[in-house]
Amino acid sequence: MAIEVTDANFEELVLKSDKPVLVDFWAEWCGPCRMVGPIVNELSDDYKDQAVMTKLDVDSNPNTAAQFGIRNIPTILFFKDGKVVDKQVGAVPKSVLAKKIDGLL
Repeated sequence: MAIEVTDANFEELVLKSDKPVLVDFWAEWCGPCRMVGPIVNELSDDYKDQAVMTKLDVDSNPNTAAQFGIRNIPTILFFKDGKVVDKQVGAVPKSVLAKKIDGLL
């Protein structure tokens, strides 16, 4: 299961992680986000010891979304060593996200 991150714990859970981190920026009202959510949860199981899968609700956590310039959702940012190293906007198949994660390992 993906970890819920917030404005308050984003730095600790994402930026300071010693593993690659996927952050799914989403909102409850977003249809495509509801398609991506289960994929992120599956990836969390697939990569449980290698990478961290997280979700951030942009409505509840506007500061972090603004900090990273999130204008469209779902947007998925990939972090490594505290820096954004890749980005995916829109709903995509699991294989696309898995390939991006594999590239960070």
